[in-house]
Amino acid sequence: MFDRLREDVKSVFHRDPAARNTFEVLTNYPGLHALLAHRFAHALWRRGFKWPARTCSTFTRWLTGIEIHPGAQIGRRFFIDHGMGVVIGETAIIGDDVTLYQGVTLGGTSWNKGKRHPTLGNRVVVGAGAKVLGPFTVGDDAKIGSNAVVTKEVPEGATVVGIPGRIIVKKESDDPDRRRAMAEKIGFDAYGMSEEMPDPLARSIRSMLDHMHAVDGRIEMMCKALQRLDSEYGNGTSLPPLPDEDFDCLKDTHNT
Repeated sequence: MFDRLREDVKSVFHRDPAARNTFEVLTNYPGLHALLAHRFAHALWRRGFKWPARTCSTFTRWLTGIEIHPGAQIGRRFFIDHGMGVVIGETAIIGDDVTLYQGVTLGGTSWNKGKRHPTLGNRVVVGAGAKVLGPFTVGDDAKIGSNAVVTKEVPEGATVVGIPGRIIVKKESDDPDRRRAMAEKIGFDAYGMSEEMPDPLARSIRSMLDHMHAVDGRIEMMCKALQRLDSEYGNGTSLPPLPDEDFDCLKDTHNT
């Protein structure tokens, strides 16, 4: 129990630069208080003591402004920052290292029994005021923007914003080193901006680089096949160089 408590306190320091010392975290962080109370309430719930578990949850809501149903399953190093107005439903499942900000709702869209609330993977971040509604999965490392309303499954590593929620950044499926090599080959630097930023120009350029890398690979395969048919094919020829100045305008546009 004390190991888990130390783990929870460390997670606060990792994710909140305003935390100054352990005593302050233990006495003044309602998110931590709500988490500790939920663990007790959840233990009662699993043992069949439904009413005492709900009473503990209600009392915790009065004290912290955070409502966590005792039936919800929460992983390790869970952190609620600020916390006021957070609501987590009965069948919600939350993975490890998840962060929620104030006003987040993990709710349902049905009155039917069974799974009604979302499942959050590991290292998910949900911004202030966001609503995640329904029995779907939010993949590992996903991010949900402030005030977004999400009612559909979110892929691993994606970023979702807006009402209704839409994906603006998808997890990079290819090795970024290949894209970087292609950018260097054509003399263009597409990495002045973090790939976490939802910049449409940067996304377009990354897609172009992926496509160019695939085309380059196919052309190379074709050339090797032709050389096997004719050993003289391609001897003494090379692709013309790409002048750096031709890409200056793109560099300037991307870095502004």
